[in-house]
Amino acid sequence: MKTFKRITERLIIRPMQAKDFEQFKIANLNATKKKNKWDLPPKSPKELNVQKFEKLIQWKKDMRKQDRRQDFAVFLKSGELVGEFSIMEIIRGLGQSAFIGYHIYNNYWGQGFAKEALKATLDIAFKDLKLHRIEAGIEPKNLRSIRLAKSFGMKKEGLKRKALYLRKNWVDLAIYSLTTEDLGLTYDLKKIEPKYRNF
Repeated sequence: MKTFKRITERLIIRPMQAKDFEQFKIANLNATKKKNKWDLPPKSPKELNVQKFEKLIQWKKDMRKQDRRQDFAVFLKSGELVGEFSIMEIIRGLGQSAFIGYHIYNNYWGQGFAKEALKATLDIAFKDLKLHRIEAGIEPKNLRSIRLAKSFGMKKEGLKRKALYLRKNWVDLAIYSLTTEDLGLTYDLKKIEPKYRNF
């Protein structure tokens, strides 16, 4: 099972490991309470135990092994965990696509870490995983997230109505996408198409 990693100017982006429990715990304990409705709340001290964390790590490994998703922890080079990024719902076949998700702990907001980490994660998605298309589903009023997506040239395609069940409601998502063509990347599609054709 291959894993991927990127080192940027300030960050290390790699899969979370069991040895990262202490940094995971510290990141959640240091984060402030939710700053807006899209912010993820930090986990409570009761939730921050080694057994639950190890189960989470195993689940992430299983998902990588099945080629269903890739999860990455975002660390400062000094070791602190600042966020997590995911390439989710990977579709192979003729689609070769996935959704991208991201979360920066709110005590690290406003320092450009999301942009730095997203650039690295997209690089993994297109160059290592050989995906053709990446989508971001963003609630229409989440302007901070929309600005981040647009900064990488992601194009708005439309509204996916009642797409996710969040905060006890079905919410709409604005769909933004990026493809290899947008980035000027080319792959040998002849190797992909025959493998997945079933007719």
